[in-house]
Amino acid sequence: MDPIANMLSTIKNASMSGKTSVVVPFSMEKEKIAVALKDGGFLTNVKVFKEKDTVGKSIRLDIAYDNGSPRLTELKRVSKPGRRVYKGYAELRPVVGGLGYMVLSTSRGVMTSLEARKKKLGGEVLCLVY
Repeated sequence: MDPIANMLSTIKNASMSGKTSVVVPFSMEKEKIAVALKDGGFLTNVKVFKEKDTVGKSIRLDIAYDNGSPRLTELKRVSKPGRRVYKGYAELRPVVGGLGYMVLSTSRGVMTSLEARKKKLGGEVLCLVY
């Protein structure tokens, strides 16, 4: 299974069920995607931790809410292991009229489509968030 898709569906399911936080297994790419979601205002906190008697690290993600409703309404995985999707910086358009954005993996790291467009970078489209 795709670990990034698993993390994204965990975040979406937790936000739709009203949970305040969720814990997912750690990877550097997951952490960078979570930080990009935090910068967009969809998460309030991202914390990497290791519990006492466990082998691996985990990431705690606190979900952002506005008046009881989650800020995150949709979280879609675009580029999958079987089909990679790449876009140049000129192809990066606003998502849902500017209310959301794409998370891209570029040559300079994981960033939002807004940052990538300012830096004139293209890359692999990881997910859509709105």
